[in-house]
Amino acid sequence: MFDSDYLPYAVAAIIALPFLVFAKQFVNSFVRLKKQEINFLATKSNNEIKFHALERMTMFLERLKPSNLVMKFDRDLKPHEFVYLTEKNINEEFEYNASQQLYISRSSWQDIVTSKNNVTQLLRKTYEELNENSGLEDFKTVFLMSYVNSEDYISDTIENLRKELNKII
Repeated sequence: MFDSDYLPYAVAAIIALPFLVFAKQFVNSFVRLKKQEINFLATKSNNEIKFHALERMTMFLERLKPSNLVMKFDRDLKPHEFVYLTEKNINEEFEYNASQQLYISRSSWQDIVTSKNNVTQLLRKTYEELNENSGLEDFKTVFLMSYVNSEDYISDTIENLRKELNKII
């Protein structure tokens, strides 16, 4: 039935076939696991970027709180100088962090923009309503009291960022 010249080749093929099947399965499993590892690392890296963006924007909002703003700059400034320097500082820091909007939700970014705008409007409104003879300490007091008596939109925004972070984790 079989020619004796081909018998060693047939036996070798029969013996090698299970090893080849096993090797193919091993390689396919290895490739699949490597793809999963790459996907995991990419997701982890993306989450770390989002985490850092949320962290940076939280720091921005903390610095934006009027209680922290009134601690900045020299006490010898006039109220209009304080308003100018504070607005300039807020806008510069906001522009520096503007790229973070790529990594956080649209609604969170809008909340941050609204908080920033509300603080700058409160600065201007306080200055406009202040007596011309008032000093910087009077301005700061009225500014702080105006914020305290209004909605705490900065803390609300920070809480929304915290919720967004919990979705990532």
